[in-house]
Amino acid sequence: MVRRGVLLVLAVGTAALLDVVVAPVVLEAGSVAVLVAGVETVLAAVDDRDALGGVLDAVVVGVALVADGLVARTCTMSFPAPQAASSIVTAAPASTAPHVPPARRRTMTPALPEDSTHGNASPRRVTNAPRRHALRRPLTCPGTGARVTDMTLPEHRDVHETLRSARDLLLRLRTDYEEAVLDWSPPRLAHVNWALDWFDVVAARPETASRTALWVVDEDGSHTKVSYEEMSLRSGQLAAWLRAEGVDRGDRLLLMLGNQVELWETLLACIKLGVVVIPASTLLTPADLADRVHRGHVRHVVARSEDTRRFADVPGGWTRIAVGEDVEGWLSYDTSGQHLETFEPEVATRADESLLLYFTSGTTAQPKLVEHTHASYPVGHLSTMYWLGLQPGDVHLNISSPGWAKHAWSNVFAPWNAEATVLVVNQPRFAAEPLLRTMAECGVTTFCAPPTVWRMLVQADLAAHRGRIPLREVVGAGEPLNPEVIERVRQAWGLTVRDGYGQTETTAQVGNPPGAPLKPGSMGRPLPGYDVVLLDPVTSEEAQEGEICLRLDGPLGRPLGLMVGYRDDPDRTDEAMRGNAYHTGDVASRDADGYLTYVGRSDDVFKASDYRISPFELESVLIEHPAVAEAAVVPSPDPTRLAVPKAYVVLAAGHEPTAETAASVLAYARDHLAPYQRIRRIEFTELPKTISGKIRRVELRSRERDLHGPSDDGSARASDREFWEQDLL
Repeated sequence: MVRRGVLLVLAVGTAALLDVVVAPVVLEAGSVAVLVAGVETVLAAVDDRDALGGVLDAVVVGVALVADGLVARTCTMSFPAPQAASSIVTAAPASTAPHVPPARRRTMTPALPEDSTHGNASPRRVTNAPRRHALRRPLTCPGTGARVTDMTLPEHRDVHETLRSARDLLLRLRTDYEEAVLDWSPPRLAHVNWALDWFDVVAARPETASRTALWVVDEDGSHTKVSYEEMSLRSGQLAAWLRAEGVDRGDRLLLMLGNQVELWETLLACIKLGVVVIPASTLLTPADLADRVHRGHVRHVVARSEDTRRFADVPGGWTRIAVGEDVEGWLSYDTSGQHLETFEPEVATRADESLLLYFTSGTTAQPKLVEHTHASYPVGHLSTMYWLGLQPGDVHLNISSPGWAKHAWSNVFAPWNAEATVLVVNQPRFAAEPLLRTMAECGVTTFCAPPTVWRMLVQADLAAHRGRIPLREVVGAGEPLNPEVIERVRQAWGLTVRDGYGQTETTAQVGNPPGAPLKPGSMGRPLPGYDVVLLDPVTSEEAQEGEICLRLDGPLGRPLGLMVGYRDDPDRTDEAMRGNAYHTGDVASRDADGYLTYVGRSDDVFKASDYRISPFELESVLIEHPAVAEAAVVPSPDPTRLAVPKAYVVLAAGHEPTAETAASVLAYARDHLAPYQRIRRIEFTELPKTISGKIRRVELRSRERDLHGPSDDGSARASDREFWEQDLL
């Protein structure tokens, strides 16, 4: 007999499920039986308490498909009525519903939301949002795609506490560099699944469950907030759906989305499943995609609906999943929001299992395939968190595009390791003033941007925003930041942009952490967990200037944040790992205090009149001239000196590509550089870049050889925007 105050949910066959409606039936005075029509319908019924007899403060909102029948999943939902939560009874066809072991049943109560920005907000707040951000998925019930609050697999039992202990030590020593380097060592784990062992446990803690994990501000001004708890639930639901669609552990999935909520949901879901993710930029061409699908052995693709046409001629029998409008031949990502099976891990995740495969941006050659594990990036980015200076509750803005390693650095692992909020500001084209206003509106506390963005920002009125943005930390990464830009930010905001260094192949290796003394032009010192040496490229001996290398056999052991190698390319891997050191291909100098100053890529440094020239040093001086927005220096063939420095210059707004401008820039460089560094040629033009924004100096060098090679008599000019020193005398 069903007692008063009890809700009975009857599971029916899947075909019948489509046609029935929620129909309250009183079995006993005050008792209700509900024939479930679907999650959306039940949620609608919840709004009418009278329809449920007015005696309940709980309702089942999920059912899971099992063979030909259904098994109800439950969660508690509080109503205004003062009664205590009612018991919930579930029933399923005895002939079709298999036994669900107790360990795999979960009934969870969502944590109460907090008010403040840092305790942040109710799940998935939407302000003036377009339809794609509307609440269309049954995220209300933790039983649907439920997170794991404590990993039941014995191999993972103590992983969270190990991670938290390592993280907390770095937080305590965030302004004590010497102690951090001395006392901290990266956690060496045999098993780890960061999404389950770290993120889901953070999402289950009362103090962080309702904190905003992701905050997306779109170009139309709409704001979308997703709490840690909601992101945990949704990624679990998605993981279960992907598994049901045939996405298996170890499969490779190409992820090609913009800065949208679904990107983070999918990445977390793939980590939970043990799927290997190949991040891809939305700027890739059909040829790029064909190369990635082929060389990456891709079995599944998740892409925006508007980008699916680029896959039309990409061969292969891979699973197609479209995010957005329905696309013929592609599964709809939105369908996953109706999936009601609970996700739980079936096997332990080894720390050395592959997790990410990054195609490098290819500044000099065909992109390499960089392989990272479940430990090297998720856990290895504790060094990045330390360099950024992130703290729990921060609102962190990083200007980066999905598909590249820096996005994972500062838009996923580092801020979420710190239990901070990831803020994303989408702009069709970069615009400084709207960005600065949004930073003030959202209360950004930590900000990271590449040098190109910083150079554009300093052309805006930064001083007008001083005091309006609660910034504590500002950093630059991607390429070295010129000292002139750092000084202009300091004058406007009273904050010093701290440089850092790392690669797709690693996490942050070198940096200026908070509180450490800074030296102009220096990118800092080795970060905790990294043993950095400078090796002479000829003798392989340690030197004061040489290639930046990571010792593999030193006291710290192999760096945790270092890649496994270049996938399917043993020759390149062996070359990079030769001599018990990982060779970065970048050159730096070290001073007596251990500070490193970037010189340039080993293949960018050149000789002129038998002097060794670092392009970065020359570019740093050029950028100080008010007419110069960006610059790249390469060798230009010369019959007398072998080569002379030539500057390719992007002009700042309000300046024209005239002989007068050229003379002014060359004169400024002549006055501020040593005689042997003298820039003798200049051309005003746009700079060729990779789709990740790095200058392709290899293309400029090739152009110079073609234009001014051995057959050139010195009379030809590339265009009417190229000027040689002798032209201006």
